[in-house]
Amino acid sequence: MPDYPRLARLTTPTALRARFRELNLALDLDDERLPAPQSPLAQPLRLPADGRRIANRWCIQPMEGWDGTPDGKPSELTRRRWRRFGESGAKLIWGGEAVAVCAAGRANPNQLLINEANLGELAHLRRTLVEAHTTRWGAEGLLVGLQLTHSGRFSRPENRPQPVILYHHPILDRRMGLDASYPLISDAQLDDLTGDFVCAARLAQAAGFDFVDIKHCHGYLLHEMLSAVERPGRYGGTFEYRTRFLQQVVAGIRNEAPGLLIGVRLSAFDFIPFTAGEDGVGRPEAWPSERVYPYAFGGDGSGTGIDLRETHQFLDLLESLGVELVNLTAGSPYYCPHIQRPALFPPSDGYQPPEDPLVGVARQIRVVRELKARHPNLIMIGSAYSYLQEWLPQVAQFTVRSGWVDAVGIGRMALTYPELCGDVLTGSPLQRKRICRTFSDCTTAPRLGLVSGCYPLDEFYKSRPEAAQLENYKRSRT
Repeated sequence: MPDYPRLARLTTPTALRARFRELNLALDLDDERLPAPQSPLAQPLRLPADGRRIANRWCIQPMEGWDGTPDGKPSELTRRRWRRFGESGAKLIWGGEAVAVCAAGRANPNQLLINEANLGELAHLRRTLVEAHTTRWGAEGLLVGLQLTHSGRFSRPENRPQPVILYHHPILDRRMGLDASYPLISDAQLDDLTGDFVCAARLAQAAGFDFVDIKHCHGYLLHEMLSAVERPGRYGGTFEYRTRFLQQVVAGIRNEAPGLLIGVRLSAFDFIPFTAGEDGVGRPEAWPSERVYPYAFGGDGSGTGIDLRETHQFLDLLESLGVELVNLTAGSPYYCPHIQRPALFPPSDGYQPPEDPLVGVARQIRVVRELKARHPNLIMIGSAYSYLQEWLPQVAQFTVRSGWVDAVGIGRMALTYPELCGDVLTGSPLQRKRICRTFSDCTTAPRLGLVSGCYPLDEFYKSRPEAAQLENYKRSRT
């Protein structure tokens, strides 16, 4: 493993700042955590056009739990997770879960699925979260959404890969064993899929959700659409065609679910797929030096550089469509996880980090800062903070106070320690034994077909039989 300094060894703000300077990172933190009402994280947000109020600056990110039923309903494990999200103190719940709009688009055979048959269960899932939140924090200023997704290239609805692809990607196709004869999803099928998203949004509104997220991140179908520069037809090529699907879905939702808010979780930039080198450290896949790498939305063509011109164009489009909520992330956990969720310990199918994970944290914070500066009327949520561990609250407080971001999202951290949000707001000491250390077991477990949870730190998951299976697998690889 590369010898990057552990954050636990950086015990003062001065020490962390010194590491930022050593890495040449334009990042800082506040020296002290401020409790509510003084804390920037306790200040309310108001949607500029809609006017609805979000009572603080914490957001729970959407995840895939691998713990629904085969027909896509929540299980007791799902309800436990959502109950804890409600208890967290965060006033913005960005989906809680990635929910498939059709069976073929499920990322795993236990992913939640939104349809008429599951509507009652999804409504009950939302009520579980809201009731838990209201009991502890009161209902005022709570905004709860549902993330709508199609997993595209990474669809696995029947426990085996069943990719749905928009174009042939030379690296990812090779990894997946797809040749040139593998069919692309047709324009007519995409036309039908817009109807699936609109129907799902209407059902989400009926279930009581305040907004839906039209997911454009992490290598899934609509994120891949943004890089479909070589696809012919009505959904590829020019920027206008690559965003046609989004525009049609938004128009359909406005027509069939008036009053429902719309958000977009966006991978603001992407890199070429990485692979483990002989030393186990991640490196970019080989690509001809004379060829531009065209498949990274928000990339500069080199494969590992950033050019946000199209990202700005995308955010301009969202503003013109009246979409006010944007949750920013990067890349994909399937082919460049170190830029998407920085960690010192890789998942089972990953690689050792090719950079200090602080670089990945700062990269995402810097990109969000640049995008927020150009689009001040969009409510922007930032990602990649979990690696900061004990320092997360003070860096989050700094970025919000500085106007770099409107709200801070926590994903992995919410699996083991969702109450971090409330503890920060009330000025309570952090529960250090529950702080996410980015061991990546919450990713490795689903890669093995197990439910996702924090096996190292959550006593509930430690006691489950899957914990022994996971431990045996990890031992077999050492």
